Parts: sequence; C-alpha cells; structure tokens
Amino acid sequence: MTEFQEKLRQQHEESLHRELEALLSTADHADAQSSRKDFQGFQKLFHRFLQVKGPSVEWSKINRPPEQSVQPYEKIKAKGLPADISTCLSKLAVVKLNGGLGTSMGCKGPKSLISVRNENTFLDLTVQQIEHLNKTFNTDVPLVLMNSFNTDDDTKKILQKYKHHRVNIHTFNQSRYPRINKESLLPIAKNMAVNGENAEAWYPPGHGDIYSSFSNSGLLDKLITEGKEYIFVSNIDNLGATVDLFILHHLMSQPADKRCEFIMEVTDKTRADVKGGTLIQYDDHLRLLEIAQVPKAHVDEFKSVTKFKIFNTNNLWISLPAIRRLQDKNALDMEIIVNPKTLKGGLNVIQLETAVGAAIKSFSNAMGVNVPRSRFLPVKTSSDLLLVMSNLYSLDAGSLTMSKRREFPTTPHVKLGSSFTKVQEFLSRFDNIPDMLELDHLTVSGDVTFGKNVSLKGTVIIIANHGDRIDIPAGAMLENKIVSGNLRILDH
Repeated sequence: MTEFQEKLRQQHEESLHRELEALLSTADHADAQSSRKDFQGFQKLFHRFLQVKGPSVEWSKINRPPEQSVQPYEKIKAKGLPADISTCLSKLAVVKLNGGLGTSMGCKGPKSLISVRNENTFLDLTVQQIEHLNKTFNTDVPLVLMNSFNTDDDTKKILQKYKHHRVNIHTFNQSRYPRINKESLLPIAKNMAVNGENAEAWYPPGHGDIYSSFSNSGLLDKLITEGKEYIFVSNIDNLGATVDLFILHHLMSQPADKRCEFIMEVTDKTRADVKGGTLIQYDDHLRLLEIAQVPKAHVDEFKSVTKFKIFNTNNLWISLPAIRRLQDKNALDMEIIVNPKTLKGGLNVIQLETAVGAAIKSFSNAMGVNVPRSRFLPVKTSSDLLLVMSNLYSLDAGSLTMSKRREFPTTPHVKLGSSFTKVQEFLSRFDNIPDMLELDHLTVSGDVTFGKNVSLKGTVIIIANHGDRIDIPAGAMLENKIVSGNLRILDH
C-alpha cells in the first residue's frame, strides 16, 4: 500500500510540475523569473502537503509553556530604559503585513487604505507613529510593507504622499501561489494573468511566506548590511501594535550567546478570543498551536479560557541574522494550513498556507511576552471600527490610547448587525459616533440609525423588526435599555 501511495505522490508532483511549467510559458520574461521563485516555494509546500498525513500534533504531548518561557510584560518593563535607547532603535525595522483587501468590510482595494480615525487610514497612522519615533529619538527606523499581488499597485501609488515624511518606506511582495482543484490537485489557472476568468485562480499564501519572500526580494540582506538586527512584525490593521521600547531593550540587552531570536507577544484570552492561536510546549520547544491543527475531539478544550489562557497577537520580534541563517539552511519549519474554498461557480479548491508565528520553534531562545490587551486592537469588522472611532480612544502621533475618562480598562463588547457590515453603509447610519465612555455591551440589529450626540451606557440592545426602522433621536441617552420594534423620527 505504501508503495502505491508513494507512486501516487510522485505522479501528483510530476503532474503539478508540468502544469506549472505550462503556466510559466504564458508569462513575459520579467514576470516569469519572479513567478518561477514563487512556484519553487509552492512545490516545496505541495511536497510537504502530500507527505504529511494525519494531525500535525499529538494531543497527549501538548504541555503548558514553562513559566520562564512566557514573561509578564511588567517584569520586562521594570528593567527601565537605557539612556541610549536610540542605539537600540537604530538596529530595528518595522514590518507591516499589508496583503489583505478590505472586501470583508465592503471596500475595494487594500484594507490599509480604509479611513479609521479623523480621515486617517491604517497606513497614515502607521507612518505617523514611525515618523514620531524617528523625530523623538533622532533615529531612522524604516517601515517595510509586505504587499500581495492584490495590494501592491494601489499601495505604491499612495506611498507618493509620504515623500516628505521622516520615514524610509520599502515594499516587497509576498508570493503568488495557484489555487488547486480539490479533486485533481492541479492548478485551476489557465495562464499567468490575475484578472478575468483567472481572477480566482491565485492567492497570497498566508503571512508565513514572509521569510522566503523577504529573502527573495533582497530586502533582508539590504537591512542586515545597514546594521539592522531585528524586525518588529505585525498586522497593519492592529492599531495597538506600536514599537515598544521596553521589549526592544530586553532583546538588545541579552548576552550575545543567549540572544533571544524570536519574541511572540501574547495576551490574556477572553471569550471573544477563543479561536486565537496559543503558545504550547511540545517536544521541548515553544510552539504555536492554531485551531486548524486541533483534533475535532479537543476543540472545546482548546477554546477553554482556563486551560489555554493566552493567545497570539501576531506582534512578533524576529532576529534578521537568524532569518538569514534558517533560510540558508532551509530549516524553517511551519505547519501547513489547508484552507478549503468554494469559488463562485461552485468549484472546490484548496489553498496551502503557513502562519508567520508557526516558525517560533525554529528559532533559538524564543519566548513569549504577556502584554497588556491594549497592544491588541485589530479592526476586522465595523463593530471594531465603531470602537476605534469613538471617544473611548484618543489619538496622539498616530497611536490610539484608551481614554483616561473610562473607568475600567476593557473595551465594550459591540455586535452590529448585517446592515452595518459595509463601511459606507455603517458611516451613513451615524450622524456622529455616540459617546461610549460608560458602555459595557451594545447589540444593534436591523435598520437602525443614530442621531447626533447620542450617549450609550451600560448594556444597550437595539433591535428593529424586519421591515421596521428605528431612529435613535439626537441627544438621546440610553442606559441599560432594550429598544425594539419601530421608532421613526420625522422632520416637519
């Protein structure tokens, strides 16, 4: 049976190779060179996908990480900062993962170009943060954007506007991989074009691709030559992911032979984070465990807030020389995430992906730092957008901080219905953003609009019945209220 399976595997790989060569023959010379590198990476991933059968973790071997391997942020902060923190900053580059589109929020183009606060986009806020850092400490921290083929053109056009800001911006593209038919395991693309009938044939293969595409782009070597030692990597839609000087100092103050090559920022799980990846000890290594790797029988245990108390924020600090070393040895080991998709015509395809944090087990002296929740402020939905646009936060030099006037440090739990999903529609439903300083929980469902200067406190639930509409009048104060049915306010 194994001999049969081995032959089948070889057959799949040979067929894939033939198909990829045929696709490359349709590309122009410049595109063919970069695509060949992409395809080599894809073939490695495909080879591993065929090799690995069964779960990537044995549940019985999973242990909680030892205490010293996940340090509390307070302990790192207690060390204070050296007088020459700018020396540390001169060895840092900031990398933002900028491959995503704003489609889930009803926007065309890169997600980083959605306005989130006072007309500022995610990208504006990022540039402001780093410029502020460079001016304050008289340093030169560059910003590196990892784009995808979906976001590269639009992002590059926008970058013109930051020419006179004190921040050097570099970009590189993550790979472009072919979606494969679930049955035949062959690419569905007809040629190398990314539009028309081929629009759904390609995908960017998850942020684990950063290591190879960063290296292939030549940017990794360029930064090392410039004396950079670490990158701080985070998602561009996480508004809490600012450069933390205490973590940077901790990295730089380690003795050379015990240098920590990888820090993952984790934070305490709440009920809203049960699907987030967590850190575990496995075969004497720290390892990231994602929900996709958990056997079905153990999913509830994985989601438990008591057994797995922390989750990965995807704010990572990684040594550049270590990436170079591991790339050269082909020694980066990341679990494959098999992401099944059904395309518009009903065709079932799979995308093979990896996660940037999954490489933690390949780095020396890796550790977790349990950071305050404020460092995890992602904007994935219009509910998140409402929070960051409100008076819960104040904006200073591109950074959002929780208002001192809020009495407790947690954010309210906000659930907005489908009428609010798209950003344009969401904005049209608010004359201005309500006062939410004393809000604990907000649920809104159906056709609901908010007048000017509305104030929400405690738990507020507003449900418009199907076919009905609720207009919350200007100046209304709702505290621990349920509003349901139909409420129209008409001008006369």
